[in-house]
Amino acid sequence: MVEQVANGVETLQNSEHLLEVRDLKMHFPIRRGIFAQVVGHVKAVDGVSFTIKRGETLGLVGESGCGKSTVGRCIVRAYDVSGGEMLFQQANGHVADLANLSGDRLRLLRKDIRMIFQDPYSSLNPRMTVFDNVSEALQVSGKMSRNEMRDRVAYLLQRVGLRPECMTRYPHAFSGGERQRIVIARALVTNPRLIIADEAVSGLDVSIRAQILNLLEELQAEFQLTYLFISHDLSVIRHICDRVAVMYVGKLVETASIDDLYRSPKHPYTEALLASVPITDPRQRKERVRVRLKGEVADPSNPPSGCYFHPRCPYAQEQCEKLEPDLIPVKGSSSQRLAACHYADELTLNGVIRDAEIEAQV
Repeated sequence: MVEQVANGVETLQNSEHLLEVRDLKMHFPIRRGIFAQVVGHVKAVDGVSFTIKRGETLGLVGESGCGKSTVGRCIVRAYDVSGGEMLFQQANGHVADLANLSGDRLRLLRKDIRMIFQDPYSSLNPRMTVFDNVSEALQVSGKMSRNEMRDRVAYLLQRVGLRPECMTRYPHAFSGGERQRIVIARALVTNPRLIIADEAVSGLDVSIRAQILNLLEELQAEFQLTYLFISHDLSVIRHICDRVAVMYVGKLVETASIDDLYRSPKHPYTEALLASVPITDPRQRKERVRVRLKGEVADPSNPPSGCYFHPRCPYAQEQCEKLEPDLIPVKGSSSQRLAACHYADELTLNGVIRDAEIEAQV
């Protein structure tokens, strides 16, 4: 996927990709004893690979503790990753490996990759005005005068649905939905190319949630943004995403387009997640097949042998206990339809969207 050009700078062969994550690992050490010796590791992210095209929204889903938020924090380099590559295509066509950047090179790229956090209350500094919260990244760069920064902040506040006069107030004066709009304005202030939204609407009321999702879609079209949308809510993912990647205990178990995943999942864990999606039509609700998982989520510091999901899987066979499945293309599907299940080509799993619904959407 990567070729070397004459000047030694890497370029992606597939120019549509903005980000390629390859075999990403984030292992946190477990320390015990008086000398804090390392006795093991929590494998929060363990060999995750995916791509995001320019202008696309990729949804990253899974239960709490599966490692999806850690993936987002690795991409913005909140952590020094344990291994792997994160190849990001810059505006000049050159590729930077985010996993190996540091110092000034990393600071320069951080303006292109911004993050929207889950909690709008804790993600804003309560001692700073809205102007200072939103313009902080511009102040650090030192490339704009204060008047230019005020104009930029005023424009973005207006664009996210707030009055420019709000920039002199403090975060405590705003509701949760308004604070999240401020957080979105802060993410946009540096003209980023990639935005990582980590549970961006999960802490909001349902009515406000829809407004924020619609706003994110409008901003994506206007500013030509690319999203990595992290969420545990598959209803939200279906509304805003183009493709979905499903995580379980630090690993990807399935990737597919929205329609393919919701109509015909290929991994038993995906089927279980879809079974929790609310259905508004009472007739379809009666026909739903209930999926009840046994046991608890595997411990990432001491995962089971073979497939990590096999202790809870209703379809598990002897092979699943011994051999870990690779994330490979599903037979008869596109190259982007991947599943990490030994029996992905044999199982017929239940989704939550019918062919008739898909045709109606088209």
